[in-house]
Amino acid sequence: MGEKRQAAKQSVMWDCGLRSMFSAPPALHPGNMCILQCKEDLSRLEMVQRLAKDGCRFLQIHGKVSEKIKEPHCDEAVRVSVSERGRDVLVLQAPALRGSERGGASDEARYVVVSGTPEKILEHLLNNLRVEDEQGNTRCEDALLDDFLLTYPIFMSTSDLCQALIGHFCNKRYRRKEDKKEVLQRKQKVLRMVLQWMTICRSFLREDQHVKAFVKTLYRYALEDLYEHPALERDLRELQEMYQLHRRNTSNDYSPHRKGKPIFHQLSFKDNGVQPRVTRSETKEGRLLLQPQDRVFSESLRAVGRLHVCRKDLCEVLNPFTDNSELQQRTTHMLSLNAWDVAVALTNLDWALFDSIHEQQLIYFTFSRLTTNVHTVMLELLLKRCNEVQLWVMTEVLLCPTLCKRVQLIKKFIKIAAHCKAQKNFNCFFAIIMGLNSAAVSRLTQTWEKIPGKFKKLFSELETMTDPSLNHKTYRESFKKMKAPKIPFLPLLLKDITFIHEGNKTFHDNLVNFEKLHMIAEAVRIIRQCQNDMLGNGMTQKSSSEVRAYVDFLHIIDNQQTLFELSVKLEPRA
Repeated sequence: MGEKRQAAKQSVMWDCGLRSMFSAPPALHPGNMCILQCKEDLSRLEMVQRLAKDGCRFLQIHGKVSEKIKEPHCDEAVRVSVSERGRDVLVLQAPALRGSERGGASDEARYVVVSGTPEKILEHLLNNLRVEDEQGNTRCEDALLDDFLLTYPIFMSTSDLCQALIGHFCNKRYRRKEDKKEVLQRKQKVLRMVLQWMTICRSFLREDQHVKAFVKTLYRYALEDLYEHPALERDLRELQEMYQLHRRNTSNDYSPHRKGKPIFHQLSFKDNGVQPRVTRSETKEGRLLLQPQDRVFSESLRAVGRLHVCRKDLCEVLNPFTDNSELQQRTTHMLSLNAWDVAVALTNLDWALFDSIHEQQLIYFTFSRLTTNVHTVMLELLLKRCNEVQLWVMTEVLLCPTLCKRVQLIKKFIKIAAHCKAQKNFNCFFAIIMGLNSAAVSRLTQTWEKIPGKFKKLFSELETMTDPSLNHKTYRESFKKMKAPKIPFLPLLLKDITFIHEGNKTFHDNLVNFEKLHMIAEAVRIIRQCQNDMLGNGMTQKSSSEVRAYVDFLHIIDNQQTLFELSVKLEPRA
């Protein structure tokens, strides 16, 4: 009898420690196993009843048990594994506690997810979601929920997430054990998570058929439970208002979805099927693409009849009837535009695209690169715009036939780059600097020798910002200090996310590597931070219609070989 009492006492001592290990406990169900990988203060007894109710057992501590139990070092990280049917389904870790915090569980020392199955991660997040704080306002636990809602497409579909949330809201397996208050809290937590999800995704995923059907279904179920749980009314009203607001916005001309359409057609990207503007003479005369084996015969010997032949890669940029005087007029027109107005027009168009980008677009772009994804349209447009601006700088300089005009053009582009930097548009700023630094333009030594020293110094300072050494340290430090709104250099941000993706496994032993997802979420949240306070800080400014018309339809030569040949023609090799 004494041995049984001693064993029972030891069991109580082990079990009561689980409460202090979990400031916000994960879901525990019959048959679950928890394994501690570090010692903790075993001082609380209230978890015993919970353990007995859920049929859980505290099993073991890893490592040898010494006669004298030592205090854990302050830098020890506590990890807990939750297992079902002999396999781990959730691994949690708590930050190391300072000596003053070891006497009890600290609210700040909450366990974070290291890895787990999608279902268990979601279940843990729901259990850790606080319904109300001391002021009666809802709030979520730190960035853990935000990390999950941003990165879930990496390991589960939107349809799967919707089904899982409906399952938690309607789950009847708890009802034998849960009292009415616990059932209400579970339903409230699901609704709060959905509201948080809808807030994060904004208009990005609300057009998804799975999401629309899910919101309607959840609303119907919550409406049915309203009589039994009147406290759901506030969450239900918020969900209804959010859904009705979305439904109203999609039917007017000011919704983000409709607002993006005219932008799509403004850009002069060939891949988007946008036709370049043509003159009446071009449409009247027509164009014909000749194959190597084709022969051309004139059907008329009239003196006014002319046959113009140009290379295929130039026909999109050059009018077949363009002569040297027209190229001069083209350069003169560019030089007549105010540099600040051009920078404003470039930034306005970039901002219209950037403001339509959602954080998850970067995730879809990185993880679904080989497939066409409708979720990445605006991101791809902005990336193409960056490439187009770079080619535009090169095209304008290399199509300028006279030395003095080329010098003026380069000075103009240096000023435009400086203005883009002042307007915190680094996507366009990098594109202009890269265009000036391209091999075809930088080799024009006669032209660069004529650039005044003041502009050379300014260009050197701007180049420093684009210096790639030490992983673009100069740009990163400078950009971090700038207040929002601001437009980051998107290719570098995508490079960071790709580096995280390729340098870390998505799954460890069939468990989602949530540490990787946390790093990705931290990277993509930069988009949200940069888009803050757009209206309050006056990112969008007015520009003249003439400048907007010029900037919206940039004519470029999209062929590096052709551009280099033009460069050699302007300044032959020594």
